[in-house]
Amino acid sequence: MAQQVVTVTAAPRPTAVIAATTTWFEYPQLWRKLLDQVHANVRWGNPGRAGRDVMLYHDAVPNIEIGVELDQPAEIAAPVVRSALPAGEVAMTVHYGPYELLGDAHDTVIDWCEEHGRRRAGPRWEIYGPWAADPELLETEVYYLLA
Repeated sequence: MAQQVVTVTAAPRPTAVIAATTTWFEYPQLWRKLLDQVHANVRWGNPGRAGRDVMLYHDAVPNIEIGVELDQPAEIAAPVVRSALPAGEVAMTVHYGPYELLGDAHDTVIDWCEEHGRRRAGPRWEIYGPWAADPELLETEVYYLLA
């Protein structure tokens, strides 16, 4: 299924995250550990519902923030800190399907930016929809901040 890219103005979204500097080689082994730490150190005001998982990539190093949206009151304990997803004009698409193919959504946004003469500012992020055992039912939003 072809992915549609749209531009929207993103508002800052509060998050609870752990920030790290890593390498792309180490990242696949690191993200789950960090996300588990976030989930263990955030206590939600409404325990039956938690914010969506987020992964923010500040640059190509990568300097990252792994965490959850704070869409309701929550208590946070170290090493988790409060942060926010960037605000501004973004190019975004929604990836439907397995996480292993998520790179295709990033490529789609990058290609769209090049084809439309839009410069990427650097930060990019993913917001993950609810977990589904069937990978075809997974939904992930992919955003690139525009310059």
